[in-house]
Amino acid sequence: MANVSPSQSPPIPLGSRKVSEALALDPQHLIRLHDPDSAEGTLARLVVDAARQLDRLGQELVDRAQWAATDLHRVATGKTQVNSLGILQNSATQIDILAARRADAAGHLDELIHAYRHVANPAKAASRHATPLRTAPAVGISAPSTPARATRSR
Repeated sequence: MANVSPSQSPPIPLGSRKVSEALALDPQHLIRLHDPDSAEGTLARLVVDAARQLDRLGQELVDRAQWAATDLHRVATGKTQVNSLGILQNSATQIDILAARRADAAGHLDELIHAYRHVANPAKAASRHATPLRTAPAVGISAPSTPARATRSR
């Protein structure tokens, strides 16, 4: 894991950050905005799952890169012998594969966020969730009057 000083908070993983920036909601809050059986609820769950997957892939990429960096540091400082098959062996390929999977997962999350925005109005859902629904109009507010229909005589 990355070194973080006590005065710094750890960086927000990419998937969670994308959801928070795009929808102005924490991914965990997003799931609670909708009925789980509704289209909006299903899309919200897909967005959150995709964000978690992206976060997981990002962490795997960081872990694998740090492991490779440690191996390279040991070689650079003469603390290990160089393997005749290569210093990184298959680590470089694994890092490339993880980077590609992370990029694909980020694109998938972007598509899901776009679809969610078109199906659900997250700001409206959040405000509905935060305030109780009224069952009767407030005092002093009347319904707009509708013009009377002209009747035809036959």
